Amino acid sequence: MLRLPAPGNQGAAFAPNFRLPDFRFETLDETSPASSDAALDTSSGKSQPGLVMRSIKRIGEDQRRLYLAPFERHNLKWDALVLVGTGAFLAADRHIESNIPHSNFTAYQATSDIAIAGLAGSLGAIYAYGFKEDDRHAKETGDIELETLVNTFLIYTPMQLIFARQRPDEGNGHGDFFKHHAVNTSFPGGHAMFTWAMASVVADEYPKPWAHALSYGSAFTVTFTRFMARDHWSSDMFIGTALGLAIAENTFHARCNPEFDSQCKAHRWWWKRTKTKVP
Repeated sequence: MLRLPAPGNQGAAFAPNFRLPDFRFETLDETSPASSDAALDTSSGKSQPGLVMRSIKRIGEDQRRLYLAPFERHNLKWDALVLVGTGAFLAADRHIESNIPHSNFTAYQATSDIAIAGLAGSLGAIYAYGFKEDDRHAKETGDIELETLVNTFLIYTPMQLIFARQRPDEGNGHGDFFKHHAVNTSFPGGHAMFTWAMASVVADEYPKPWAHALSYGSAFTVTFTRFMARDHWSSDMFIGTALGLAIAENTFHARCNPEFDSQCKAHRWWWKRTKTKVP
């Protein structure tokens, strides 16, 4: 079972770079009180009391950790990389956009939709398999995936409302900020943010070449085709990709079980080598 760090010692957010001693792991077996507390009451078919409140508290802890993590010293280099990269793309946005062909929009959007459906369908199948076969690793994949998507939504939505950027085909075509006050705006790129978040969890849970190729390939396809369809500026997609990866990596490493054959297991081994005391 995961024990979160104290508020002053949070994990990473702006990039998949984590100082693992920030987290403490405690393995749960299926008969432990903490494990059974979160399980369903099979006799009544209802969730144990407090499940909703525990979920809300868990998401709240995630959000606090994610918002504070950029200020951790070991993340400053990643913050700089993301900020400099976003700034460079912002400066080049109009030049890049002027070289995008004004055709095949429907084909690009259809390709994006197929890639999203494939990635989401695969995740749904993994989750369903976990329940059907009582596969704890598959269940964890689904649980962390859902938590990651909620965390992503709660960061994506306020950014959309705050920056309010116009899309390439809106307004004067300059991608002005603070002009389009709605959730469906250009910055950050939502499709990139959510698909890279989903892909990262799959790649971490199943660190195999085929899983990396399929998950990251799908995310790249969505990002590229949405950009080519002129739904977003290049900077929108860059920051969306960076945030999606960062949120997913942060959530995964805060919640994963090192018993499974995943990236969490590899990090557990590294942690032991540092001789950090594990409870």
